Amino acid sequence: MARFIFITGGVVSSLGKGLMAASLAALLQARGYRVRIRKFDPYLNVDPGTMSPYQHGEVYVTDDGAETDLDLGHYERFTGVSARQADNITSGRIYRDIITRERRGDYLGATVQVVPHVTDAIKAFARAETDDLDFVLCEIGGTVGDIESLPFIEAIRQLRNEMGRDQTCSVHVTLVPYIAAAGELKTKPTQHSVRELTGLGVQPDVLLCRCEQPLPDGERGKIAQFCNVRKEAVIPALDAPSIYSVPLQYHAEGLDDEVLRHFGLDAPAPDLSRWHDIVDRYQHPEGEVTIAVVGKYVGLPDAYKSLNEALVHGGMANRVKVNISWIDAEIFEKEDSEIAALLEPMHGILVPGGFGERGTEGKIASVRFARERNIPFFGICLGMQMACIEGVRGAGIAAASSTEFGATSEPVVGIITEWMSKEGLQTRGADTDLGGTMRLGAYDAVLSANSHVSSLYDGAVTISERHRHRYEVNVAYRETLEKGGLIFSGMSPDGLLPEIVERPDHPWFIGVQFHPELKSKPFDPHPLFAGFIAAALTQARLV
Repeated sequence: MARFIFITGGVVSSLGKGLMAASLAALLQARGYRVRIRKFDPYLNVDPGTMSPYQHGEVYVTDDGAETDLDLGHYERFTGVSARQADNITSGRIYRDIITRERRGDYLGATVQVVPHVTDAIKAFARAETDDLDFVLCEIGGTVGDIESLPFIEAIRQLRNEMGRDQTCSVHVTLVPYIAAAGELKTKPTQHSVRELTGLGVQPDVLLCRCEQPLPDGERGKIAQFCNVRKEAVIPALDAPSIYSVPLQYHAEGLDDEVLRHFGLDAPAPDLSRWHDIVDRYQHPEGEVTIAVVGKYVGLPDAYKSLNEALVHGGMANRVKVNISWIDAEIFEKEDSEIAALLEPMHGILVPGGFGERGTEGKIASVRFARERNIPFFGICLGMQMACIEGVRGAGIAAASSTEFGATSEPVVGIITEWMSKEGLQTRGADTDLGGTMRLGAYDAVLSANSHVSSLYDGAVTISERHRHRYEVNVAYRETLEKGGLIFSGMSPDGLLPEIVERPDHPWFIGVQFHPELKSKPFDPHPLFAGFIAAALTQARLV
């Protein structure tokens, strides 16, 4: 039977519950245990698929086509365990399913209430598909005290009663702020947060205390005394030099030891050689490159979280530091554009995914600059589409555009109306709901022999990558593009949907319809990012 670890947060948001869950799972995994991490999100959206990146950061997509919270990206990057639809639940999805059942008459006339119907649904989600696991880590989104998260806290209280304390553990992530004027760390916010959680029926077993200064022994004992936990269970969590240092740091402070002690388990010491190698590559680079990311959500780093990390992984693969220059694509749409001044010093240019027309002309200008100046270029999803539009315009068709931006006489990019999936033929229309209706999840692509991209995938013929898009490059423009030097080097198995384009006469110019950043990991960098950074390193040595 799987043991459950429930992770809550208090005092303020953004304390790093997701990284803490991913790090603890990685430590347990390093001891030989089978782990899975799940995220409970209290908001009423069914999933984050229709939420603005400025509201919620990136949408992380799983192999089975779920649009999920970005924390699932941390989970995958730290454990290598592929996330699934069953690993992220929202209040919106729970209430939608319950109301659907009520309308159908499934409750046989009963009064439908938060307890037991909502809490039972949460518990069923937590326990589903866990028979083959040793530990299930469940992160509760939000902050203790939020009205939205109350049903989730109540559900884990019930689970602890039903399963017993020897099968469940509560880890509470809290803040111990440093008051500079007083020169002291203050424990009172943590005491109040634990009191709030305990008042809801959940007594924490382990406290992870985020702090900017080392936590003195006296304050550690004070927290233990007032919060009713062992002193050893008060784990200091100082800011780390990188997120990949966090597992080693938490292990040094005894987090995994304390959790195993709670369960009465005596496991061998973890094999952390993988994490020591990752940290060494990150902290001791042998060179550096600068990559321009020309996007439309550059004001919020979390909007491109997986992309940022995948570039770092590409740096690790080449043992170089990757400096990222985030550039708003709209800058290049002005008449007095400074495109040369901003992009000339770059060793690589990456145009990421996105939705809507804003900034697209600036992205197209960036593609043209990379093509003409022989700077390594990487286009992802919309970035590939912009590369194709730029290619058709370069062939003399000035009206080339996408139907996403309005009616056009030259629809180089258009909405996908149908495609084949594992479930069969999928059909969509222009007036279809936005949520969950894109081409989502893992799909195969067939690579052209002797292509650049095939060599990056070690000669593979077929690859599987994750998608999230509603528009697709029009295969009818293939001849026009290939005459201009942009070839289709990857196609869907039925040959109808372009998956990859490249320029053989360019040092490194690749566009992909999928999102390779979603599968990159620090211990297994994605080959496209490793290749892109290698090309950028070559470029850096030329200038």
